[in-house]
Amino acid sequence: MKLERKHALILLAIAVWNVVTYVRFIKALLDTEGRPTGYYVAHTILIIVNLLIAALLGTWGVRAYKASKVSAAENSKV
Repeated sequence: MKLERKHALILLAIAVWNVVTYVRFIKALLDTEGRPTGYYVAHTILIIVNLLIAALLGTWGVRAYKASKVSAAENSKV
């Protein structure tokens, strides 16, 4: 399957959305007091996994965007 520019932009938008929402979640977690240690461990793992997913989606989005630019340039030469 070949990804087009619109797919790349969607991947990048989802990655940015994940980072923005989870940065806010980190701030809220830091302001929370009086919870059991398991609460902090579980939510920290969720944050790490989500930020890794955002990094992966962002990487795929950038690669797809670059590939779509190269493909568009090749098509315009024909």
